[in-house]
Amino acid sequence: MSNKIITDQISSSILVKQSILSDPGLIEVIDKAAKLITNAYKAGFKTMLAGNGGSAADAQHIAAELVVRFYFDRPGLSSIALSTDTSILTAIGNDYGFDKLFARQVQAHGVPGDVFIGLSTSGNSPNVLNVLEQCKKMGIATIGLTGMGGGEMKQHCDICIEVPSVDTPRIQEAHILIGHIICCIVEQEIFGSPQHDTLL
Repeated sequence: MSNKIITDQISSSILVKQSILSDPGLIEVIDKAAKLITNAYKAGFKTMLAGNGGSAADAQHIAAELVVRFYFDRPGLSSIALSTDTSILTAIGNDYGFDKLFARQVQAHGVPGDVFIGLSTSGNSPNVLNVLEQCKKMGIATIGLTGMGGGEMKQHCDICIEVPSVDTPRIQEAHILIGHIICCIVEQEIFGSPQHDTLL
């Protein structure tokens, strides 16, 4: 019984990735997001990321790849995961409400030219929708990572990357794959290929 669960889970994950691979339009959207982030870094700006639950962990993961390294040693790229500071999170939650969790931080840290990346498998997380509205007010470009259909986020993001699935685990697996692809592109576009392995 457990063997069938294992093989079914792996097979369904592969099918989602094959769907992405066979969709030129979706691949183009991913490339567009990577170029937006690359251009922001080249101009001296930063990325900010946010999500809830597993998506919060994915936001932190992607931020770490940018700040530390992906394939090779190079200078860090400024990236902030907005789900990591418990004092800030609990203060905002207590004083302003959970829905303002990320918007308040973008208001404090963000500047025009930055890029915000919001992760929500449903595309309907209220605190992510609120931060997208805050970004719009401030002139901060936005990228959404969602599931099939995009939810409400699709109407509020400059770029919306919709994973072709309605299954939360499969969407999250694809989000981290897409995050890795973007990190790979950004790193190589800014610092060159891994053959130029230097720590500055």
